[in-house]
Amino acid sequence: MVSIMVSQVDLQQRILEGMNSAVLLFDQAMHLRYINPAGESLFRVSARHMLDQPYQALIQESADLTQQLEEAFRSGRPFTRHEVNLDLGNDINVVVDFTAVPLLEPGYPTEILIELHSVDRLLRISREENQQAQQEATQKILRGLAHEVKNPLGGLRGAAQLLERQLDSEDLKEYTRVIIDEADRLQNLVNRILGPNNLPNKRSINIHNVIEHVRSLLLAEGKHQIEIKRDYDPSIPNIESDPDQLIQAILNIARNAYQALDEQGTITFRTRIERKYTLGKQRYDLVARIEIIDNGPGIPEDMLDKIFFPMVTGRAEGTGLGLSIAQSLIQQHDGLIEVISVPGGTIFTVLLPI
Repeated sequence: MVSIMVSQVDLQQRILEGMNSAVLLFDQAMHLRYINPAGESLFRVSARHMLDQPYQALIQESADLTQQLEEAFRSGRPFTRHEVNLDLGNDINVVVDFTAVPLLEPGYPTEILIELHSVDRLLRISREENQQAQQEATQKILRGLAHEVKNPLGGLRGAAQLLERQLDSEDLKEYTRVIIDEADRLQNLVNRILGPNNLPNKRSINIHNVIEHVRSLLLAEGKHQIEIKRDYDPSIPNIESDPDQLIQAILNIARNAYQALDEQGTITFRTRIERKYTLGKQRYDLVARIEIIDNGPGIPEDMLDKIFFPMVTGRAEGTGLGLSIAQSLIQQHDGLIEVISVPGGTIFTVLLPI
């Protein structure tokens, strides 16, 4: 009998831990007693930092929802609210279906179970798939054009070198050097459009070592008025990845933020763990979340959907390839880059499976 009860408890635990919905258990004083891995992923905070916290400290919502919870405790009747916009703190706003179920013991509620089913999760997955398909189609076209340009460029440069050897006048040789220099510049641009050719040389690395390397490179660039902050989750385990490619990807994103700030502002590197997270069409138990946050002017709304496309840039001196290359490198690691931007701040999020 005891072994049957233990196995049932174990089964219930596994069911809760395998659910996509966030499940939170509050006691009668509305202090958190349990949260499942999907809940940790939704709040982007580990359970040990959330347990014993009062409901109001975890979820900021409308007064009428609080009244419904109080009524549910008094009456013992469950309720469901659809498409509720919740503020979970730390700049996290989610749209969820909110279900509260009072747990009764000899006739009166002692605890309340809250289930938060993320509505925008499915929208996010659909949006990611559409964006990835569009980016792949655009890159395929550009790579085809780049290959068409690459061979004539080599011939043009070779002809200019041969012509330079036949000329005696230094003034005329100056023109051939301009041709050679411009051919080299275009060749470099074509190579960048073609994107990274090497497959990742993966090994076990600490993601924070990668970020610290990027941070040191930014500090060496000399905009001392820009403050670079760190907000790391030290519990993130090592990931299998190519450190050089990750450094390049995160550096491209961070430089984009750095340039947007102009002469002053703040960049924050923040890391967290996502649990039971879907990337593309695959669901992972653990995913590393790396956020590059700046308090700059933000990205124009009409550019947000195109920002990872090659040759798209908001700066006159930009090539529009940095973010495209970053996305390609992260995709080679089965990861993804997302961006949220409003006037006054931008968050680039790199998601990597662990």
